[in-house]
Amino acid sequence: MPAAQRYIEIMDTTLRDGEQTSGVSFSASEKLTIAKLLLSEVKADRIEVASARVSEGEFDAVKRITKWAKANGYLNRVEVLTFVDGDVSVQWMLKAGAKVMNLLTKGSLNHLTHQLKKKPEQHFADVAAVIALAGKKGIACNVYLEDWSNGMRYSKDYVFQYLDFLQHQPVKRIMLPDTLGVLIPSETYQYVSEIVTRYPGIHFDFHAHNDYDLGTANVLEAVRAGAHGIHLTINGMGERAGNAPLASAVAVLNDFMPKVKTAIAEKSLYTVSKLVETFSGFRIPVNKPVVGENVFTQTAGIHADGDKKNKLYCSDLMPERFGRQRKYALGKTSGKANIENNLQQLGIHLSDADLRKVTQRIIELGDRKVDVTQSDLPYIISDVLNSDATDDKVKIENYALTHSKGLNPSVTIKVMIAGELFEEHAQGDGQYDAFMNALKKVYKQKKLELPLLTDYAVRIPPGGRSDALCETIITWQHNNKEFKTRGLDSDQTVSAIKATQKMLNTI
Repeated sequence: MPAAQRYIEIMDTTLRDGEQTSGVSFSASEKLTIAKLLLSEVKADRIEVASARVSEGEFDAVKRITKWAKANGYLNRVEVLTFVDGDVSVQWMLKAGAKVMNLLTKGSLNHLTHQLKKKPEQHFADVAAVIALAGKKGIACNVYLEDWSNGMRYSKDYVFQYLDFLQHQPVKRIMLPDTLGVLIPSETYQYVSEIVTRYPGIHFDFHAHNDYDLGTANVLEAVRAGAHGIHLTINGMGERAGNAPLASAVAVLNDFMPKVKTAIAEKSLYTVSKLVETFSGFRIPVNKPVVGENVFTQTAGIHADGDKKNKLYCSDLMPERFGRQRKYALGKTSGKANIENNLQQLGIHLSDADLRKVTQRIIELGDRKVDVTQSDLPYIISDVLNSDATDDKVKIENYALTHSKGLNPSVTIKVMIAGELFEEHAQGDGQYDAFMNALKKVYKQKKLELPLLTDYAVRIPPGGRSDALCETIITWQHNNKEFKTRGLDSDQTVSAIKATQKMLNTI
């Protein structure tokens, strides 16, 4: 690491503050799994895993984490939120096997006066007693100044009075939380800078909340002002609007603050993000920076074209940094370049004429709000190129399919054959069977016999999405010859009808 770079500690508090997300509760096993990933894969410097005294489940989780951490040399990097409660939290820590406590104290005169109803000197004495007891028991102590941001706004003299006291206490870090997420970046810089300058020998952490969507910006300003550590959560989880998100904050620091350095392994961020999403049930918005499903997806064709021409629409925020890959969305705004990029990733090459036809079909599907993915492309190509082999002398103009419980499915169809329109109705064992029965009636009027259906196969792209495009491949026998036709649609019956229309134009 170059001498000019300043090291910034990252404390992940997903398992404590992040678990305060409404409706989220991790099991002990889930907490252990996430803790292992954060320390061994993501390379977080520290993790805050729980609040003392909350529940038996919390106690069990902390015991499992500290047992694993001790065996693997991480114990001093596992922290627990504790309270100014005499020896209660300290005893809880000892039983749980934890060695670092983050003591929650009052960082604003408003909280001290109205919640504790104490004078500053009384609070300081209580805090000192807990710190001293923790030290005797071999527990290291960091101190939170709860509501510190409002303390700096409205009771700065109290904050400095408290810090003057704490600088003489045996604490490792003093942690400055924007508890209610009320700071704007300029204030964050002003307040952190003022404190770091006044107390140069103390390690200060900054803890951002995201109530005004300024969490990441405030992290940037706190580091610029001289903060030594920052607190973040996976996916920005946390109470109310959440905390500053780990992935975004680390990306910003890496790209815009060359004079600072963190240990976070960017390539692990997406993996742990998806794991936390699964365990928490807290879904990541598709447009969430770095970890959202859409953030490395180009939709407009002009952007895909620009990527091919000297990466005109790329920035330093490249998906490969996070173990991801750029995608090119397929839909009504897709241009030829978008589709070419997808085909290239699949190893498929088309002529310009065929590419235009495929592009047109994707635009048509997009207009119908059909979600087209890269996995759908081979099916679309097959359908489009197969369609070109036939002339539409027979056209199924309209159809109505009904399927009711306890009643046989029925179909009414309108078919145009060589300029002549026919309408028929029929029932069957299924919707497609009813359709074929109605079609047979039409061809009976024309004194024509339909080919024999000998095989019917349905395929969808990998992934098993219920809204996936469906390819129906039907094998027919006619005049002692066998041939296949394909149909493509998001509805299975409709895709079979399309395959059948191709058959009608083949015979």
